[in-house]
Amino acid sequence: MKLCIAEKPSVAKEIAAILNANNRKDGYFEGNGFYVSWTFGHLCTLKAPDDYKPEWKRWDISTLPMIPEKFGIKLIEQKSIEKQFNTITFLIDKSEEVIKLVVMPALRRTGYWNVVLLKANCKLPLKRLWISSLTEEALKEGFNNLKNGNDYDKLYSAGNARAIGDWLLGMN
Repeated sequence: MKLCIAEKPSVAKEIAAILNANNRKDGYFEGNGFYVSWTFGHLCTLKAPDDYKPEWKRWDISTLPMIPEKFGIKLIEQKSIEKQFNTITFLIDKSEEVIKLVVMPALRRTGYWNVVLLKANCKLPLKRLWISSLTEEALKEGFNNLKNGNDYDKLYSAGNARAIGDWLLGMN
């Protein structure tokens, strides 16, 4: 089975219809050799200062600069997010490949998927479905022209660097 992850449930529903993955489950669709699941907003975030050191819980000039040895990510503490993340992790364990949907206007956020998959300890081959619209024709063409997901690791690195820069500036 192949796991396709969309940015939100409505997009996953459209993809599932195109793929004939019509069996609706809790947090995903299944059928025709595919699982189709989704995120909704960000599931993961950079760790908070006090996740690194308890004394960083309260901002104090004497603890500056706050620079962790290594930045980490964590799941956002919200029941619906935890549930959907667990669904994605469950599906990763049952899949042979992950397909990440990227709609061109969302290109600047494309590294976000890598964070979710990194947190889920995904070691599966990655493909990217690059499309400019969610029409049936665009989706079918996109699935016929899947891209190697690792070819776009620099996009993830750029987004990660921006997030870390924002964290450092904001916390310090």
